Amino acid sequence: MRFVDEAIIKVEAGDGGNGCVSFRREKYIPKGGPDGGDGGDGGHVFLVGDEGLNTLVDFRHKRLLRAERGQNGMSRQMYGRKGASLYVRVPVGTRVRDLDTDEVIGEILTEGQEMLVARGGKHGLGNIHFKSSTNRAPRQATSGTPGEKRNLSLELIVLADVGLLGMPNAGKSSLIAKMSHARPKVADYPFTTLYPNLGVVDMGEGRSFVIADIPGVIAGAAEGAGLGLQFLKHLSRTRLVLHLVDIAPMDERVDLAEEVRQLISEVEKYGGDLAGRERWLVLTKKDLLLDEEFGERKEKLLQELGWQGPVFAVSSVTGEGVDALAQALMQRLESRAVEEKSVVDEASEAPYDPTQS
Repeated sequence: MRFVDEAIIKVEAGDGGNGCVSFRREKYIPKGGPDGGDGGDGGHVFLVGDEGLNTLVDFRHKRLLRAERGQNGMSRQMYGRKGASLYVRVPVGTRVRDLDTDEVIGEILTEGQEMLVARGGKHGLGNIHFKSSTNRAPRQATSGTPGEKRNLSLELIVLADVGLLGMPNAGKSSLIAKMSHARPKVADYPFTTLYPNLGVVDMGEGRSFVIADIPGVIAGAAEGAGLGLQFLKHLSRTRLVLHLVDIAPMDERVDLAEEVRQLISEVEKYGGDLAGRERWLVLTKKDLLLDEEFGERKEKLLQELGWQGPVFAVSSVTGEGVDALAQALMQRLESRAVEEKSVVDEASEAPYDPTQS
């Protein structure tokens, strides 16, 4: 199945049913008075999170989603039936945006989470509501209000703890295949990854984390070159980013430090808070170099970048350094979880300040 992570749909909530103008007419009761009932409310449109879905491909051909209209009121004070609400299942990780206002309505982050995206119309009133001592035969009723209509953009953003960032052929797919049970396409030419891949890294004893691989980012991506930029949003929810660098490129004239700076520049052009996310440097394909040559290239790269963060060296072929990287990631993610929990606990225990309300 082709991975589809963006879709545009139109949702229409149901209109409210109209009120009824009617008068009671029965034998021996020639002037029974008004008995027109109200209409029913229109149905709403909800989006519901479904962990069983992993793509928005269902919306490629089904773009109009409409809830049921409320039934009109009837005589004998019979009210119209409410319109059935429409529940649309979407993958967990879907961000919903109003195309007309560019407002982010919300995000579906958990299984079964419901999000109201279009509210149904209100019912109209029958003429039974308009009778009075001076108006005993009212001939007025109100119409139901129309339901909301919205043009929505759905963006699927994969939920992962760790994201892989790098130029094409930097070894991202090989690393995720080595660390997890994911089986992405791996080849010795660039642009083998055309859509995000997710892998679960099992550390034993109930400890695990999810790692995401996206297509490689190249220079000029912000202007539309390559595929990587359109998938950078999948790294926006990750806690930590691994910046992979091919330490042994086929073309020895490649300036590794300049490649790293170009990629960082493209990420900054992308915007958001991705550029400020915690980032580790991972040097790949270590097995292609002798230890002495590898040490020289590593030292030169770190000096030219002025890199102060964590640095790891791995070989996805021999497995060297992969376990150490996985252990370090697990420990960092666990410490981050503790830090985030303490921040939430402190916020919940803070005394109430009426000036902040």
